[in-house]
Amino acid sequence: MSDCKLQLGCLCVVGYLALVYCRERRHASHRGLTLYDLLLLMGIHSLVWDTVTAVTVNYLDTVPPLFNLAAHGLFLLSLDGFVFLLLLYILSMGDSLPVTPRRRALLFVPFAVVVALVLLSLGGLEYRHGVITNYSMGVAVYFCFGTVAVSILLSLAAFARRWRYLESHKRVGVFTSLCVLALVTGLQMLMPELLITSLGVTMILLGTYMNHEDPALRHLAESRNEMVQGFATLVENRDGSTGGHIRRTTLYVELLVKALRDRGYYREIFTKDYLRSLCQAAPMHDIGKIAVPDAILQKPGRLTEEEFAAMKRHTVDGERIIRQTFSNMDDPQYTRLCCQIARSHHEKWNGRGYPDGLAGEDIPLCARIMSIADVFDAVSEDRCYRPAMPLDQCFAIIEQGKGTDFDPLLAQVFLDIRPEVEKTYYGAARQQALHPQPNS
Repeated sequence: MSDCKLQLGCLCVVGYLALVYCRERRHASHRGLTLYDLLLLMGIHSLVWDTVTAVTVNYLDTVPPLFNLAAHGLFLLSLDGFVFLLLLYILSMGDSLPVTPRRRALLFVPFAVVVALVLLSLGGLEYRHGVITNYSMGVAVYFCFGTVAVSILLSLAAFARRWRYLESHKRVGVFTSLCVLALVTGLQMLMPELLITSLGVTMILLGTYMNHEDPALRHLAESRNEMVQGFATLVENRDGSTGGHIRRTTLYVELLVKALRDRGYYREIFTKDYLRSLCQAAPMHDIGKIAVPDAILQKPGRLTEEEFAAMKRHTVDGERIIRQTFSNMDDPQYTRLCCQIARSHHEKWNGRGYPDGLAGEDIPLCARIMSIADVFDAVSEDRCYRPAMPLDQCFAIIEQGKGTDFDPLLAQVFLDIRPEVEKTYYGAARQQALHPQPNS
């Protein structure tokens, strides 16, 4: 067993990681097969056959040649499968996977070609005697490790292209893991007798788990989001609305962002991380209303100039509350979007909004998106000072505000997706009827 100590050690580490991951994933109530699940399974498969081949290659006289050849073939194919899944994983993390199923299917063509080449050249596998241990060489090995090297280079290129749109901890984790894998692969290609491939696989699986895939951390993030949602709902229920404003506006924001991205707008900005952070930040847009007196917030008639001035301060107060409350949160993108949305969602494209009189693209993109969702929902729901407007009139308000109140591009895309908006509106109305939220 001395021939495979490293492989056995790596297999034990990854096996323990898999047990912990499965247990935490079950407790966190996550369902469905993910790319990391496939990566973990393929990594274990690779380590198992790496361990087997590390033994069989040193017992050529006793191990049946066909079994030895099959074990090496399974190892080479699983290693190629692992790095291919790693490339898909990094592309997915950077939100760079092709959108259409046909284009995604094309990604598998190079992998299929490599599999065919490895299988066709497997019969020419050679076993060489080294100073430390025996090892295998041949065209199949060259194809395999050549593919690994190319996949690493492609993964680094995809990472470099999208690195500024990833969260900081993801940048460090991905870059470190890829560098370790590249180092291990380079050493293995230069000194094939080392047999340290298992070390690279193990480091990748550990790095991705600790930085991105720990279900306990995901569950903690979800609990934080639920707390934020509860805080925002508490504030919402003070202003005399019929409830559900933050839920509907968040849905409108998500619809608009996805529609913009599908049309090719801001695709470099609208990553999965950005969309997640934006949807989690959207409920905080009116958090500053907690500082507005009830007499103003729930007044059924027109506000006086003094009352309106007090109402407008909810934007500045919202940003202040968020900075005080979330300043120590280890998610700077989320905190930044929360602050920008809270402060600037009443700014207007023509510069006549508040509190800073920003105009055009000086208004943060997230606030320009939030502005449309907020206004549309505000006019389409009952308020203490007026009833809900008909949907035709609500969309007309967005149309009339293009280029004055709203970013004309964003407003037009919102109007273009009217069927989806209406479906969301009626779906939220049914949900509200089934589960009404009491107002204070």
